[in-house]
Amino acid sequence: MSDSLKKEEGQMKLESIQAAEQKLMLQTYQRYPVLFVGGNGVYLRDEQGVDYLDLLSGIGVSALGYAHPAVEAAIVAQSKTLLHTSNLYYHEHTAELALRLTEISGMDRAFFCNSGTEAWEAALKLARAHAGVLRSEGKTIGTKFLAMDQGFHGRTIGAVSTTYKEKYRAPFAPVMPGVEFVRFNDVADLREKFSNEVCGICIEAVQGEGGVRPASQEFIAAARELCNSTGALLLADEIQSGLGRTGEWFAYQHYGIQPDVTTLAKPIANGLPMGAMLCTEEAARAITPGMHGTTFGGGPLVCAVAIAVIDTMKQTKLLEHVREVGGYFKQRLEWLKSRHECVAAVRGMGLMLGMEIASEELATRAASEMMQQHIIVNRTSETVLRFLPPFILERSHVDITIAALDKVFSGFTLKSSVLASAVLAGE
Repeated sequence: MSDSLKKEEGQMKLESIQAAEQKLMLQTYQRYPVLFVGGNGVYLRDEQGVDYLDLLSGIGVSALGYAHPAVEAAIVAQSKTLLHTSNLYYHEHTAELALRLTEISGMDRAFFCNSGTEAWEAALKLARAHAGVLRSEGKTIGTKFLAMDQGFHGRTIGAVSTTYKEKYRAPFAPVMPGVEFVRFNDVADLREKFSNEVCGICIEAVQGEGGVRPASQEFIAAARELCNSTGALLLADEIQSGLGRTGEWFAYQHYGIQPDVTTLAKPIANGLPMGAMLCTEEAARAITPGMHGTTFGGGPLVCAVAIAVIDTMKQTKLLEHVREVGGYFKQRLEWLKSRHECVAAVRGMGLMLGMEIASEELATRAASEMMQQHIIVNRTSETVLRFLPPFILERSHVDITIAALDKVFSGFTLKSSVLASAVLAGE
């Protein structure tokens, strides 16, 4: 089949799927018009056989990339034995995975679910249940949460209640009551709004959807101190930043401060739907059988894959690789900032990086033009180009990316210069 015929056939297939989704699917996403059919390593392949360098990894999910042999082997092996039992019975992988996660997180207990928002929902329920236990013991503590401006915690009604942007909450009002927002990294505002009415402080050590913004050491330390003073729980959302994304197992480990509860999801099973909430023994005593649960969470298949992901990361020293390649990536992004006025800031840790662009229009154009060069990035918080590549990214992939971004930004500069010249000339 000729290339032109293959392209035409691929376009027809894409258009057919688009038409079917337009008619049948709830319209929750604005999809980019490309149909992916496979992947290998850090590349995705479309229906025409074109490879795309994936710097988004399914929004931070495919930590080991695509078609990784350890993941494939775990899926095949487990699929031949047991896929589901329900949580009314035991299977061989839950305690094994919980041991790995508690060891790397410094936590004591684990709860497995299906997604990040479910993990966060469990954390919120735990905080309120824990406050109830403290009240039964004679302590004065309320049911209020302090959450952060620009924070994002998910789409369920509890999670969206602690998510800052009005566009996520307003259509579903009234959302869960008892949430007040604090200016991120503003210690004075945090102290002013905290009281014994608060049962939990909700924080991302590195805000993801909020524009890849790391918390300050002082802010996290103040949150820990305030929680200690009343028994409130410090809830660390590591759904995007956790399990190695920032070069440590959890982003809070960069700060040397331990939360009471943490949540993770995205990379844990390398694309299979899984989430987890981890907590201390003190927090865990608030939950007894029947208070919380899940039908599919922590099933044999996803647990087996998560074990394979963690073991592979340890065996290949992937945290060190993330720190090394992530440091190089950030350095090269800073180099672009020094060359192009449209780049306002570079932020992030490890392979969780963001580049602030001067305007929403330019950020949108940059993401689109990168896609045209077969490099996948996305735009978050309106003006930030976000990079969440697989952990197996190499320096050579960074170099390809930087060259492409340099070309894109140079085009912006050229167009701006032409426009400025035309204005000066009175055209």
